[in-house]
Amino acid sequence: MEFVDVSREESVCPRDRRELLARFHALENGQILSGAAAFAAMWRAIPSLRPIGLAARNPTILQMLERLYVRFLRLRPRLQALARWSERRSA
Repeated sequence: MEFVDVSREESVCPRDRRELLARFHALENGQILSGAAAFAAMWRAIPSLRPIGLAARNPTILQMLERLYVRFLRLRPRLQALARWSERRSA
């Protein structure tokens, strides 16, 4: 598993940088996955999480995970702001 920080200008981006920064993406078997499907691919690469990743190959489970991921995306800006506030407060 290799993580790429696409926010850095020197990073090679196979898609639009804003699109890549808006959602989690993963490359599995030459296919770019997004959202819950990308998380499932990452889980399949981690031995202890592999069963969850394999279960997410079921379309119904993947659809449920995608709905949860979209809800998380709406909450993410507030969580990021809270994390920044917490960092400033502890510095």
